[in-house]
Amino acid sequence: MKFKEIRSVTITEKGQIAIPKSIRKLEGFKEGAKIAIIAYEDRVELRSMQKLNEKLFPALATEKTLAKEWNTKEEDNAWKNL
Repeated sequence: MKFKEIRSVTITEKGQIAIPKSIRKLEGFKEGAKIAIIAYEDRVELRSMQKLNEKLFPALATEKTLAKEWNTKEEDNAWKNL
């Protein structure tokens, strides 16, 4: 992945930031696009949902989202004897 640019922004009282226009021109950061906010101990990354590596999807899934798929009789039976 090539480095593009570095910009500074100010966080508002409500925790909002404005993404600079030059960065919004990048693929996946257009108006209305969904982005992922990934927090590490020492940094935060904004990534286009279009470009996210499939390996990251489990880390982004919430318990509520996973419960829709995993909270079934079939899943309960599969785990019953383990």
